[in-house]
Amino acid sequence: MNITSSAIFLALFFLIELFYFRIADRYNIIDKPNFRSSHSKITIRGGGIIFTIAVLLHCFISDFSYPFFVLGLVIISSISFADDIKPISNRFRIICHFLAVSLLFYQVGLFKLPIYIVPVAFVMAIGIINAINFMDGINGLTGIYSFVTLLTLYYLDTNVTPDFVSKDLLITAILAVTVFMFFNLRTKAKSFAGDVGSVGIAFIIIFFMVSLIVASGKVTYLLLLLLYGLDAISTIVFRLVRRENIFKAHRSHFYQFLANEKRIPHPMVALGYAISQSIFNALLIILEPSLTWTIIGVVLLGLLFVALRFTLEGKRRLLLREKQPSKA
Repeated sequence: MNITSSAIFLALFFLIELFYFRIADRYNIIDKPNFRSSHSKITIRGGGIIFTIAVLLHCFISDFSYPFFVLGLVIISSISFADDIKPISNRFRIICHFLAVSLLFYQVGLFKLPIYIVPVAFVMAIGIINAINFMDGINGLTGIYSFVTLLTLYYLDTNVTPDFVSKDLLITAILAVTVFMFFNLRTKAKSFAGDVGSVGIAFIIIFFMVSLIVASGKVTYLLLLLLYGLDAISTIVFRLVRRENIFKAHRSHFYQFLANEKRIPHPMVALGYAISQSIFNALLIILEPSLTWTIIGVVLLGLLFVALRFTLEGKRRLLLREKQPSKA
């Protein structure tokens, strides 16, 4: 994709996003703040639909390349958009996620690998989708973190593991995320990603990452999402320690603490996560550590992250169950 084509796509995605805002405003597709929210004003929900639309447009102009991946994306994005409008049963949503991931795995040829890899891959993929969805709680975080991840994947596709996936598709996803950030990476966002956005971009990133892992044979590339993983997993562990229902909405992620309790502006928190992950990505590419050293490094970083959380948040917040707000 040349510069002219990229500019045309960028302008088109802006127009599509603006058109969606009019539809969302007309049909009341909005996010109303509650006591667990990190925002205080009614905001349009579902702006992340541009990610799926962008991939569909690429599909149409590229002779329907990656048809099974695109079908899986349509399925998982459709159920997520429906859930943004009206809650969908967990069972039906899980079935749709499983079907979509199955199509993705078929597209990248994962089912040709040893059988024991498949169930592990399903658990990892579903876990990553939910982790990225859970981490979509403040302005800018989903957009700029995805932007860093996609740029890293583009660099790897160009310089390290050539053509593990279409460069044009990577550029298309980067342009869509850029447009979304324009409306979301602000102190007062114009639109939120919604489940359609966070789940959609998670599915897209998983497709790129699994394609890269299959082509390179390096499972360590899962660490391109390390910081999200540390925040999501440590939060789940702390919630289990506090005997909370981990499936209920909450605001106990580290990024939520920084934004809500420390009052750090959302864009600054998001930028901090993006820069931290960028530094780790660069080290991962430059050092090319073995699996053993990668595991050691991740364990050490995990301990440092938990220590940071204890230092800033304190034992009481992390280990004791939070008081429920009064219903009065």
